[in-house]
This record gives sequence, structure tokens and C-alpha cells, in this order.
Amino acid sequence: MKIPTTLKHKPVIVSENYENVDGRNAYNSDAKGLSLGLAQWNDRGKIDISAKVWRFTGEKWSRQSEELPLHRVLDLAILICRTTSHFREAYRYERLYDPQKPVIDRVGLQGDAMTVAVCTDNPMLDGDIQLFRQALSNDDELIGERLSTLSRLLKEMGY
Repeated sequence: MKIPTTLKHKPVIVSENYENVDGRNAYNSDAKGLSLGLAQWNDRGKIDISAKVWRFTGEKWSRQSEELPLHRVLDLAILICRTTSHFREAYRYERLYDPQKPVIDRVGLQGDAMTVAVCTDNPMLDGDIQLFRQALSNDDELIGERLSTLSRLLKEMGY
């Protein structure tokens, strides 16, 4: 399925077969494509690149399609990496984290740091963190494959 090029987001680089590799939803996904292009929120004279997940309901392109600035996509990748790393060792804690130290990491970015922490404000945290760990474990192969690919590509690029 072709990604539309007449909408506000202007695709430049596309993956139009994303539905075939969308994790557990592969071959049965409403996320039909990914694109990198000119952001829909661009103001006159200001150009930003964004990443977009294109969803299709079966009848029309969905309003649930998501567009993110590239740095946020990378920030999400960093968050996934730190979270995955934490849960590899979380079994050491009775509640899967240290309630005295809920901050997992502070990742330095742009002169400050992105805090990665367990959400202790969640009133259902004890149950939710167990479910989260199980879901992360269930998707270990899917996530691991993508992290390995990302690692290889970053090494090829000199990072």
C-alpha cells in the first residue's frame, strides 16, 4: 500500500511494507508504513524532519497515525535500551526495582540528563510492573533482534 504524499507530512524516505514486520502484528497490522519526511507542523521558513507511522483502517488513513521528531524517536530508543537493561537484572529486587532508588539512570543529553525511573506514582505499580516484565520477556526475541540490528548499524556508522 502506497503512503500518501498529498497530506501535510511530506514523505521523503519510506518503508511501505512495515505491516509485514510490525512485531506480533506482522502481516496483520494497521501500521502499513513508516516514513521520514518534512514535518506537518513546519512553520514558514522553518523545516523539521519527522518520523511517521502510517495507520490504515481498511477504508481510510487513520487519525491515529503518529508523527514524531527524529530526536524523540532516538530518545525512545534510549529509553527502551535502559529499560531492557534494567529488567535483565530486576529479578534481584523483590518488587523488580529498589523503592529507595526508583531512578534507573540519568542519561546525559544536551547539557542535562534524561531521567529514566520507575513510575512510583502509579497506584497499581506492583501488579503493572509484573505485567510489564512479562510482556517484555514475551517480546524479548522481537526486541532483541531489533536492538542487535540497531547496534550493527550504529557500529557501521562509527558510533
